[in-house]
Amino acid sequence: MEKLIHKYIDKLEAQGLATKNNVVFLALDAELFSNAPIEGDVLNLPKIFDLIEANSLLFAEPAEPYRSIIREIVVDRPEVFSREIIVCDASKIVPLDCETRTFFHDIPLVDDPFPENMAKALSSRKSAIVRDRWVVTHGLITPEQAFISFSSVCFAIFVKYFYDSLIYLEKCCLGNRSPDGEFLKNFNRISSYVMDDSGTAQSAREMPHMLTQGPPKKEEEIFTMIAQAGRAVVDHHLVDSYFGNISYTHDDTMYISQTGSSMDELENHIDAVPLDKSSSVGITASSEFSAHRAIYEETGHHAILHGHPKFAVVMSMHCLKEGCDRSSCHRLCKEKRHVCGIPVVSGEIGTGPTGLMHTVPPAMNEGRGGIVCGHGVFTSGNDDFRQPFDMLLEIETKCRDQFFRTVRRYVGLLK
Repeated sequence: MEKLIHKYIDKLEAQGLATKNNVVFLALDAELFSNAPIEGDVLNLPKIFDLIEANSLLFAEPAEPYRSIIREIVVDRPEVFSREIIVCDASKIVPLDCETRTFFHDIPLVDDPFPENMAKALSSRKSAIVRDRWVVTHGLITPEQAFISFSSVCFAIFVKYFYDSLIYLEKCCLGNRSPDGEFLKNFNRISSYVMDDSGTAQSAREMPHMLTQGPPKKEEEIFTMIAQAGRAVVDHHLVDSYFGNISYTHDDTMYISQTGSSMDELENHIDAVPLDKSSSVGITASSEFSAHRAIYEETGHHAILHGHPKFAVVMSMHCLKEGCDRSSCHRLCKEKRHVCGIPVVSGEIGTGPTGLMHTVPPAMNEGRGGIVCGHGVFTSGNDDFRQPFDMLLEIETKCRDQFFRTVRRYVGLLK
């Protein structure tokens, strides 16, 4: 258990979510294990195990920019971050990006870090934000579940903060009123953490040349290619948590990451699913298997990547059309939209009438990429994952640049 706990603490730090000295990870095995002394602010954490069913508990102060984002949303300017599409009230945050809709529903806010308060929040949710400083999550069966929830909270509040900021500045511009000065000061400071990533972007641009060149000749090569691509998208923050999926089709078989698998640990979590439906092995495949199969059938592209890059999600939700029911845009929007030249479609996981298997493939015919509103990005290529990875990075980079160009335009118009 100790080794497993330290594995996920290392992941938190490697993915820029928290630093090790700000993480307390508790786990029940034969006895209670903690990576840090149980004292001070965390003295009463073990009592939570007596109040809820849990195997592990993660209590951490997020790294920047997430730490400042939480304070802005919860304490300093909650009125700015109470959009009609992404609601925040005194007891919870309700981001409406599709990842949060599926995984969280909402994120409770806990005023005081008493065990009873945190246990109450965690009894019905996977995570909670404590005061304006900590995030607490739990795992029912494994510590990985607590790590996944923490990562997902960071994703949700990031998307909420930057989307709501864009809408706030847009409304200020339309109403010809000056934005709050402290908001702008903190927005610029928070933005500095994500604007200057030239080193990361450069290493990501070099990644396609480090991925195995196709087409593969043996099944073992396909497994290697998928595992490499999974690590690449995680290492370069093009997907968070365990969300996202990868497939490669060869000889009428789709090799696809399993549902719930970590993208950077796919070596033993890939299913080989016959496309003629002659086997039920696909029962453990990604929940978006039907979308991958439909993309392959529509385009003939063998290599398909799906990630959740943050600014692509933010910009996919930004629409100037008025009079829409924003709560249903992610699944029912029929507007023909593009972000940075990439088609944006609606759609839900699954095979229903609004399923991604129906909406994404036609968009992929316009090029090799499509953005699902509030959800993420699909990219594809013929022989290997070099082109899909490069395009996934390009789409996120363009969306980030478009976001800040739009912000600068709004701010400039208000001067």
